[in-house]
Amino acid sequence: MSQTTLNIVYIVWVLSEVYLNRRLRSGATDKKDTDRNSLRIIWIVIGVCVFIAVFMSHVFYLPIYHSVLGIYIGVVTLIIGILLRYWAVLSLGRFFTVDVTIREAHKLKTDGLYKYLRHPSYAASLLSFIGMGITLNNWFSFALIAIGILSVFMYRIKIEEKVLAEHFGVAYEGYKKHTSAIIPFVF
Repeated sequence: MSQTTLNIVYIVWVLSEVYLNRRLRSGATDKKDTDRNSLRIIWIVIGVCVFIAVFMSHVFYLPIYHSVLGIYIGVVTLIIGILLRYWAVLSLGRFFTVDVTIREAHKLKTDGLYKYLRHPSYAASLLSFIGMGITLNNWFSFALIAIGILSVFMYRIKIEEKVLAEHFGVAYEGYKKHTSAIIPFVF
């Protein structure tokens, strides 16, 4: 796979995230002051992690694989993550926002992907970042991206789950007992 093709995949991914970020923010009738700047923190952590990971992949030779197959595995993983994220966003419909909020007439979604994970959008996004880490073919870069992104998502999930528990009460607590947050059967 050429570097140009890989760069095109990265650009499409970034543009898809920018699109979501611009189009799916909370509105005037949504509950305010629940995000606690977590969206900004996510973008900062992602930017820093990706910048350092890319830099380190060029400076230190710590290969994950020695075959061209590895980069294809990374790209496929990244693309599957993008597709799953859009599936999660579309299935949540008008209740999906990039900032933490409760919409008017908000309903708890517990079917589809949400039957298995409370935050499939974060899980899918994490999968995309893992794919990116694989494409960088550097253990340090992979670890930095995976751990950094998972950490910031866990921070965001804590904020989001507090808001959801306050709004949905017992129903959300019951839902939490039967689903994982972001990693099936682990967390």
